[in-house]
Amino acid sequence: MILFRQLFDPQSSTYTHMLACSQAREAVLIDPVFEQSRRDSALIDELELNLVATLETHVHADHVTGAWLLKERFGSAVMLAAAGHAEGADRELVHDDQVSFGGCHLTVRATPGHTASCLTFVTDDRDMAFTGDCLLIRGCGRTDFQEGSAADLYRSVHDQIFSLPDSCLLYPGHDYRGLTVSSVGEERRHNPRLGGELSSSDFCVYMDNLGLPHPKQMDIAVPANLRCGRPETCSIPHENPDWAPLNLTFSGIWEAPPQWVEENLDAVQVLDVRETPEFDGPLGHIPGAVLIPLGDLAERAGELDQERPLVAVCRAGGRSAQATNILGKAGFSKIANLPGGMLRWRALNLATAGVSEDA
Repeated sequence: MILFRQLFDPQSSTYTHMLACSQAREAVLIDPVFEQSRRDSALIDELELNLVATLETHVHADHVTGAWLLKERFGSAVMLAAAGHAEGADRELVHDDQVSFGGCHLTVRATPGHTASCLTFVTDDRDMAFTGDCLLIRGCGRTDFQEGSAADLYRSVHDQIFSLPDSCLLYPGHDYRGLTVSSVGEERRHNPRLGGELSSSDFCVYMDNLGLPHPKQMDIAVPANLRCGRPETCSIPHENPDWAPLNLTFSGIWEAPPQWVEENLDAVQVLDVRETPEFDGPLGHIPGAVLIPLGDLAERAGELDQERPLVAVCRAGGRSAQATNILGKAGFSKIANLPGGMLRWRALNLATAGVSEDA
């Protein structure tokens, strides 16, 4: 029997899927995210599983894979499409390959179109398929970079995914509306881009006129994923901070979950590195936050307590990430960034000061 878990990264809206053989306790992870490697490791440990492989549905452009970090932690093999031409892969997958974990296996189906290296993984009983960005719930991945092709994507979906049983559950690599699972029958009937009687030419015209901007993380994510998520400097710390459930970004910045920060405001010092008009502006600020603009931080770091955990915040998370670097050089060790800054804090409806009732 397969043990299954669906995990989510809110920053990139990426689903990571874990499958394990319940008897042999061997597991695989599909599309792990670098910043979520601690979470994934904890799950593997808690369920007493042996992670044998990480699988990529394609070379991602919107997040960095956690494959390298998980290999460092568990010795798991890194597997992705041969067409991805990634450096450091332990196994390059092609159509009809099988990936075994205990008494279970996944069959590889080549589904190019979103990129040239896209794969779909199908369970041995054809009850579940993991489609990456090829087929999303009521949508599909874009086809305008990384050797993508609308015509190829149409063929991939119709020949390799819609040929599965109607009852086969489909698990995409992303969803931006909170949807978690669909089925072949649903998507064949209701997918507005690929379902019903829509032809390949209809689809190609639609995709060729999307006019989307490139993913924000593309210039970082693609080169990193072509190294299977291995940082260029390999300077990832081996010891995890124990003062908060922190995530480590690919750039080496520790991040604190916003909800945890709100629940522990009495135990941490919050440093706001925006300018005064921003601090007092429409976004407000975190209750009890200390304001030291980023340009003044190096000179005023002595005003902060080095012994007390510190979380830095700004508007969107960029300046506060730089603040953690400045404080690290000044001797602070218990420091973390607030991912997404006040924009994300407000979107989550967390406690905010300095905002009028009608703001």
